[in-house]
Amino acid sequence: MKIIWYGHSCFAVEADGSTVVCDPYKKGTVPGYAPLSLTADAVYCSHEHDDHNGRETVTLSGNESNISVQELNTFHDDKKGRLRGENIIRVFSAEGMRVAHLGDLGCEPEPEQMEQLKDLDAILIPVGGFFTINAKEAKTLIDKLKPRVVIPMHYRTPGHGFAVIEKADKFLKLCDNVIKYDTNVFELTKETPAQTAVLSYG
Repeated sequence: MKIIWYGHSCFAVEADGSTVVCDPYKKGTVPGYAPLSLTADAVYCSHEHDDHNGRETVTLSGNESNISVQELNTFHDDKKGRLRGENIIRVFSAEGMRVAHLGDLGCEPEPEQMEQLKDLDAILIPVGGFFTINAKEAKTLIDKLKPRVVIPMHYRTPGHGFAVIEKADKFLKLCDNVIKYDTNVFELTKETPAQTAVLSYG
């Protein structure tokens, strides 16, 4: 399985001969990031903010995806959605593995949802705060769910991302087994060791 980061919260998951894209951003909505032009069998958006709902940037193949999807309805804030609305967590299953994209999660999921998010092979989690959970909240969630691989997203890097959100540094200082990659592609197998994987944009 390949997990490919296209910046901000946009990822592609490739497995079983299929490709799905999560949370593509519209052109010009996230400072510093180049316009997207992707191809996939399916595209999913966690919510309808422009930095996550750029469906028009993804050309659909017309093929049915072999990657199954489970959806969990959560919130974009800690006020039951009153500030920023709802958010959808998606769990993708293929090749005997499960990967969760948390979208713009702004609160801890409900207890029954937490149970469904345990035993993940990988989790794509926002860590920048302000619009989402922050570094400390993300680490608390990780400690409860215990996924094998953690991939942070929705944070600021030099020249990329919203000025009001944090860099990943605060989160990474709380984590063990941090590995920084010089690529935006992460290859996940059943033998991949536990780690916090920091991917490079581009």
